Amino acid sequence: MKFGGTSVGDAGAIGRTVDILARYHAEGHEVAVVVSAMSGVTDQLHAIAAEAESSVEEPPIAAFIQALRAKHLKTLEAAAPGQAEEVGAVINERLVNLEHILTAVHALHELTQRSKDYIVSYGERLSALILSAAIRERGIPSTALDGCEAGILTTSKHGDALVLPQSDPRIHSRVVPLLMDGMPVITGYMGCTPEGIVTTLGRSGSDYSAAIVGRAIDADEIWIWTDVDGVMTSDPKIIADVRVLPYVSYREAMELSYFGAKVLHPKTIEPAMEKDTIVRVKNTFNPDSPGTVVRRQEQKEKRVVKAITHIARVALVNINGVQMIGRPGVAREIFTALGDAGINVMMISQASSQANISLIIEENDLPLALEVLSAPVKSGLVREVTSDRNVVAIAVIGAGMAGTPGISGRIFTALGQAGVNVMMISQGSSEVNVSFVVRQDESRKALQVLHDEFRLSEECKDE
Repeated sequence: MKFGGTSVGDAGAIGRTVDILARYHAEGHEVAVVVSAMSGVTDQLHAIAAEAESSVEEPPIAAFIQALRAKHLKTLEAAAPGQAEEVGAVINERLVNLEHILTAVHALHELTQRSKDYIVSYGERLSALILSAAIRERGIPSTALDGCEAGILTTSKHGDALVLPQSDPRIHSRVVPLLMDGMPVITGYMGCTPEGIVTTLGRSGSDYSAAIVGRAIDADEIWIWTDVDGVMTSDPKIIADVRVLPYVSYREAMELSYFGAKVLHPKTIEPAMEKDTIVRVKNTFNPDSPGTVVRRQEQKEKRVVKAITHIARVALVNINGVQMIGRPGVAREIFTALGDAGINVMMISQASSQANISLIIEENDLPLALEVLSAPVKSGLVREVTSDRNVVAIAVIGAGMAGTPGISGRIFTALGQAGVNVMMISQGSSEVNVSFVVRQDESRKALQVLHDEFRLSEECKDE
């Protein structure tokens, strides 16, 4: 069971989380727990690390540490008063260490990716101590382990590391014995290289941690506890009448998580797929809600589209030139240059004339992408590169779309009748996802139109 930041955001939330854990422990289940940092803490750690590096004046490191100490000790004292002195001493020790590291970053005016990973991993290192203490307060044995102690070995790509296969036997040997009579609490989001250097798994990487631990200990199920009732048919902040999906397939969940559905991390599904492990998405604040079940089996419905999702803060890049027509190696040169610069290409579309390649990247990567792509312009390989920041990528997702004629027709007819202009279209061979790009100011209308077109707010019985 993985619990997100809002599930451990304060003493009240931790109390609800322990209620859930105690209930399943009493029923005889063996539960390994993976925990995120308290809500907001990771963002604060990123911010103070950046300020420590860049600030000419003395940055507010001491004040930050004091505020972090007060927040965690107050939560500890309310959630586990009997453990406050002993666990509080460990929290203080870790915060002193963090203060020293931040002070060194400021003194050197240098924040390496390695140092940043070490700093931002502290959110989970503190929350795991408190949750484990609160579990012990209920009379259930519990040990807090950081990702390294739990055996999670990763690549050395700081900020977005991948877990290595040799982690599984290490995790199994370290975590399973703790399940016999207790409930281990493992930090999400972090691991370490085989050399012992701390790494992080990318934002929202605690889901990925949970899936890795679940695979390694041969868990029957992996449960992701969050602050919503499950995977929705669309973004509830935009569409008023969204519905919780009772079932989604692995393929659908991967597409949804990649295309902006923040309930699951994109890397979560693959470890579960390897052992056909069921993943459940449930709400800590509404634990009796059935949530969403993610499994290999695809639920056959008369309505073939399951969800409409989107990614904001992206940029559209158009690469044009008649010189590209019939010339081998153009695409390779473009994508190699972008890849070497560390720029992830999220969507691709190429005209059959071969005179235009369009792609979607993260908005923050646009300045670097334009700089990188200036080289093929200067060499005459392409004529021009243009870009547009004011766009949103939208995806229509459903396993039932594969082999069903007319779905794309319905999508683009509905958008056309609503006056929404489509700037780019991309569809993979799996046919589970039809993706396209619209202007930012038309994105809400596009989402609502398609949610209505496929009647996603209505229950649909299985065939």
